[in-house]
Amino acid sequence: MEANIITKVDLQEFKTELLEDIKNLFNIKISEQKLWLRSSEVKELLKISTGTLQNLRVSGTLSYTRVGGTLYYNYKDIEKMLNKKG
Repeated sequence: MEANIITKVDLQEFKTELLEDIKNLFNIKISEQKLWLRSSEVKELLKISTGTLQNLRVSGTLSYTRVGGTLYYNYKDIEKMLNKKG
């Protein structure tokens, strides 16, 4: 049986490659996330009622865009709102 010797340099290279792979996985997940969500998707995501979502709009806590008769919410705005409360 052949023995392989692993050096500190080998481990450092492995660590760098592993971290890069992990970063790439997170980037893929972020790019797959929808940028604009409908009201029903926001209510499901935040586990809130229609009235609560309306209160967030009226108070200016959560911005939205109306296209025709449909309201859309920017996913990044939802993240910002959650980070402020947390």
